[in-house]
Amino acid sequence: MMRAAALTLDRISAALNAVAIWGAIIAVLVMIGAAGWQVVARYLLDQPPVWTEELARFSMVWAGVLGGSCAFRAMADPSLFPAMRDTTGRPGAALAILRALGAFAFIAPILWYSAFGLNGKLASGYVGRLMGRQAETMDLPMAVFGIAIPIAFALVLIHLLADLGMRLTGQPRSAT
Repeated sequence: MMRAAALTLDRISAALNAVAIWGAIIAVLVMIGAAGWQVVARYLLDQPPVWTEELARFSMVWAGVLGGSCAFRAMADPSLFPAMRDTTGRPGAALAILRALGAFAFIAPILWYSAFGLNGKLASGYVGRLMGRQAETMDLPMAVFGIAIPIAFALVLIHLLADLGMRLTGQPRSAT
């Protein structure tokens, strides 16, 4: 039962990772396109649009956080002790649990305060506060851009749980 649940979670993690990779690629392309148009419009047309810099900046955030979640899944994130990931048996399980606890201590407050404010209300959380703000040059709520952070950290949490489940059940992780 535990092995099947771990395998299912790992497959979900791999599928979400594939979506995140494409999201990061699209965000980089949007960033390059917006920055490129900014250069062309400024220096060749002498009429720079006001929205390109903001779009490039927000695309960079999406690309960075989605790419970071993909790096976590691929074990390409920075690690003080990368060899610990190769340890198997009981020591490997203990190290996997320790890594998961450390990562969860970082992920949990970000996800909590993305949803809830200090008063425990949704409207006071990061995303709730962004819903009431508009982007400076584009007619979009800031939440369209700011939601990237909780989405990426939710992906990291899923990747973390999938990796932990696979390690504790002694199964190899799926590709991607």
